[in-house]
Amino acid sequence: MLLDVTLSLLEGFGTTVELFALTLLLALPLGLIICFGSMSRFAPLRWIIKTVVWIVRGSPLLLQVLIIFYGPGLMFGLPLLPRFTAALLAFVINYACYFSEIYRGGIQSVSRGQYEAGQVLGMTKSQIFFKVTLLQVIKRIIPPMGNEWITLVKDTALVRVISVYEIIWMGESYIKKGLIWPLFYTMVFYLLFNGLLTVFFGWLEKKLDYFK
Repeated sequence: MLLDVTLSLLEGFGTTVELFALTLLLALPLGLIICFGSMSRFAPLRWIIKTVVWIVRGSPLLLQVLIIFYGPGLMFGLPLLPRFTAALLAFVINYACYFSEIYRGGIQSVSRGQYEAGQVLGMTKSQIFFKVTLLQVIKRIIPPMGNEWITLVKDTALVRVISVYEIIWMGESYIKKGLIWPLFYTMVFYLLFNGLLTVFFGWLEKKLDYFK
């Protein structure tokens, strides 16, 4: 029985990890683009992006998953997106907006004097960003970014609402068989995964300790 449960949970955990990894792969660069838009000097663009970010951050991710999955069909008569694709799209948009605010806070926390010093040395804006600002920003955003990554691991459970068979779905299926311990076993997977992320971010912070 233990082997059967383990294999079943590993199958669901594979979906969880896939959603986690693809969300990061797409949301991290998209968040940076959104960040630059929210800091743009072109006021209409800045306010449009800030409004979108406010709506996305102010509404539940669960609601966004449902709207993206069911919305096109119910509103426009379009075919439904594949379940995993709809879930991924909702997660990427949601987390990109959160990441954009983390990026913005990190960039704005770097003192203006460092930008000016780079300009005095004849550096271009892109050189100042990549050679002066970027590593300091990375150092400063590690703690909030680590929190978001761990939250993302747990948020993947929300996709069960549109029948994406992640790990909790698999664990819960054993309740019908009169078993509760697979749910506790499911928790072990989350704890181990988040434990690895915690160790990773702790190591990363130490690597960047030379930025004080």
